[in-house]
Amino acid sequence: MAIPEPEARTITVALAGQPNVGKSTVFNMLTGLTQHVGNWPGKTIERKAGTCHCNGLTLSIVDLPGIYSLTANSPEERVARDFIIQDRPDVVVVISDAAALERNLYLVAELMVLPTPLVVALNMVDVAERAGIRIDPQVLEAALGVPVIPLVASRNQGLRELIGAVDHLVRHPEGYRPRVPTIREGHQAVMAAVHQLIAGQVPSSYPEAWVAMKLLEGDGDLLAMMQERLPPERWEQLHSILKQHEDAVLDVAGGRYEWIGRIVRAALVRPRLGQIALTDRLDRVAAHPTWGLILLLGLFGVVFVITYGIGTPIQEWLDAALIQGMARTARGALAGWPPWVAGLLADGVIGGAGMVLTFLPILVIFFAVLALLEDAGYLARAAFVLDRFMHGMGLHGKSGLPLILGFGCNVPAVLGARIIEDQRARMLTILLSPLVPCSARLAVVALLAPAFFGGGATLVSWGLVLLNLVMLVLIGTVVHRLAFQGQYAAFIMELPLYHVPNARTIGLAVWRHTWAFVKKAGGLILAVSVAVWTLATLPGGGMEESFLARLGHLLAPAGRLMGLDWRMMVALLTSFLAKENAIPTLAILYGAADEGTSLASLLATQVRPAAALAFLAMQMLFIPCAATVATIRSETGSWTWTASSVALLAVVSFAVGIGIYQGAVLLGVGV
Repeated sequence: MAIPEPEARTITVALAGQPNVGKSTVFNMLTGLTQHVGNWPGKTIERKAGTCHCNGLTLSIVDLPGIYSLTANSPEERVARDFIIQDRPDVVVVISDAAALERNLYLVAELMVLPTPLVVALNMVDVAERAGIRIDPQVLEAALGVPVIPLVASRNQGLRELIGAVDHLVRHPEGYRPRVPTIREGHQAVMAAVHQLIAGQVPSSYPEAWVAMKLLEGDGDLLAMMQERLPPERWEQLHSILKQHEDAVLDVAGGRYEWIGRIVRAALVRPRLGQIALTDRLDRVAAHPTWGLILLLGLFGVVFVITYGIGTPIQEWLDAALIQGMARTARGALAGWPPWVAGLLADGVIGGAGMVLTFLPILVIFFAVLALLEDAGYLARAAFVLDRFMHGMGLHGKSGLPLILGFGCNVPAVLGARIIEDQRARMLTILLSPLVPCSARLAVVALLAPAFFGGGATLVSWGLVLLNLVMLVLIGTVVHRLAFQGQYAAFIMELPLYHVPNARTIGLAVWRHTWAFVKKAGGLILAVSVAVWTLATLPGGGMEESFLARLGHLLAPAGRLMGLDWRMMVALLTSFLAKENAIPTLAILYGAADEGTSLASLLATQVRPAAALAFLAMQMLFIPCAATVATIRSETGSWTWTASSVALLAVVSFAVGIGIYQGAVLLGVGV
């Protein structure tokens, strides 16, 4: 797009729309790399904003959360509503799915009552046409009384016309005459009475007619607001009217649906009777209770193969060639300096920053595959199929997707919780993600189980994985019932039409998520790495004399309850930096290199089977690695939630380890 003139005007544009209508594609196409991501003030809901320069205009674009209505049933709806009403953007662009016009017009009907002018962007008209749906934009514009711009945002079609419509609307606001839907006649007099009672008492930013209508709909936030502002006698009158006319919400919604029906009959041509669209044919498998689950598991198997088959070798190469090479260079350059300086830079700083860098190949591939599946329309089907399995923990299907990905790495599992709109479900999913055994934990088990259990290693390994999954379900159920009082997340899942993914949208999504991880979690990972290195090095004399070893000695009494000595406890502590660290730590502390004996042989002779099983169970359930903890902090925005997650897993892992060993002692098995 053209470079703006020095005196370009700035127009604030809010993008509104339901989920899965291509809103992110429009936002990405308009803003490109100028976008920035944060949280709404006082909220953990993601806020995306960016700028677009075109034809002497500077558009400041705010991407509102995907919502179905302006009734305050969720934090997302409150954020969108408050921004439109209180921040007063110059224009609201309502992104609508051309293939689901009726459903999308309901949000348009609510927004039209507000004073901020609207432009309706009719997106994915190509997808609708392939499904046999034809919409006449001119007829729709005449029926709505607001500008209507057809789009194929994924191919950059119609975006210049959209910007032109926004510019014209701002320049000529007098020409904006929306045909606002009305309430049915049965309650028009009641609405007039409500309007009269609240007149002069509504905050200036809120339209009185809109507030009156929302009160009839039973909007809890506005009811509370008016109760605070109205004199007691007037509030009693209002409350009495609303109580007598609780059925008014039917006439409000009915008036909107009648308005939508008239518009659709005038502007839309449906597919001929009996025509079966491609989406319907694909959904016979993708949304089937059985075949859909098989397809989902197969696709995620492919995701695992792609993500870790390609990403892991690159990760290992980066670690060996780049990170270790930089560490060797640093040690060589600082040869004349005190050893602790070289160690701090090489192992603490470079090793910590290197961990962030080595994660990038896996994260980039993971985000790209996830964005491709989402942009094509499949993730909605995956969530639909998983919903019945997640319901017992108070979660819905979207929570199953990041949890499955946790088998590869808990970091993308936590980041994957971003696809969950409901904040309560998102936070619970993040809490449970570290309980999914990641590949690093499984690698530790794969190395140690044969040494401890020989031919029974496979059975023990499967049992440990099952233990984690059982604990995930139990903890999820308990937290759901205690912390969230058994509230269930409303699961409104729209199944969009399948369409060809857009490479630009996928690329920008990968960039945004990857950069957010590096920026937010990278600094914390580096800090934790330096802290662990310091504890393992100071005050000198080797790891056996370090502060970390002293901490291990402090935990020795707890370790004895599991048949473990202080060395095993230190191995658990160093696994906080990276789960694989447990192996080299054990090798150092048990003197495998000094004695010329394999670590497996040493552990097999010095650790009893019952204690070994307790150690492996603790390793599987213990607090997640530093990268995961840093990601939990960045995604939740809460140290309290992060600390609670770490403390919960620490308590659970110790309780299970002690229970396994003491149970074996009572039974006289493996001790």
